Amino acid sequence: MNTIAVVNRRGGVGKTATAHAMGAGLQARGFKVLFVDLDSQGNLTFDTGATGAGLSALELLTGQAAAADVVEMTAQGTAVIPAGPNLAAADVIITGTGKEYRLREALEPLAPAFDYAIIDTPPALGTLTTNALTAATGAIIPAQAEIHSIQGISLLNDTAQAVRKYCNPRLTIYGVLLTRYAGRAVLSRDMRENLAQAAAALHTRLFNTPIRECIAVKEAQASQLDIFTYAPRSNAAKDYAAFIDEFLEVEGKGT
Repeated sequence: MNTIAVVNRRGGVGKTATAHAMGAGLQARGFKVLFVDLDSQGNLTFDTGATGAGLSALELLTGQAAAADVVEMTAQGTAVIPAGPNLAAADVIITGTGKEYRLREALEPLAPAFDYAIIDTPPALGTLTTNALTAATGAIIPAQAEIHSIQGISLLNDTAQAVRKYCNPRLTIYGVLLTRYAGRAVLSRDMRENLAQAAAALHTRLFNTPIRECIAVKEAQASQLDIFTYAPRSNAAKDYAAFIDEFLEVEGKGT
């Protein structure tokens, strides 16, 4: 199972939209996908149509429940490890030696059943994000064409290097994905160049296809549908499909 963490310490950059679209796009290509929601806001849980009424990711991370018991199957047949508001206290609850490895160890029994696990992370570089990066084979960094995103990538680089050194030497940063992009804005075009430089500092790439700003993304979330189902002809659906194609080429699974 290839585990992908979608990370950025800033909120509002499209992490959840990217995690949902990426997982849905991989499913459409025939891969078996598990969604993991580590954000206490539970946006990915909601967007995928999971209820989150049972066990949550926190019970998984604290060892109170096995992964197979936490996975919720939605009405659409999507496998989700849901978030819960109790995740907000994870930094206090999850302590002790080896706390960074909790998610990695918990997901291991599910590896034969899935091709990909897609992890949505909170907008912070705490215990949950560290667990995601320790469990991950690779990470995707959604970012906007603005200065704060560039600063966030720099801070994330420090965390990624520490995780590689102490927890997960196999961690790969697959690339930075430009989201909510307005290509006609001069500032956006300039910042795109800066993002490419920030990606290079992480020894990775800026994905070729930016995800254009598109109201259909928010409408799909409100409808609890993925962008490909809700608006398959929208700019966002086309952009995310191109991104997934590029990701699979990077990973060596492209056609």
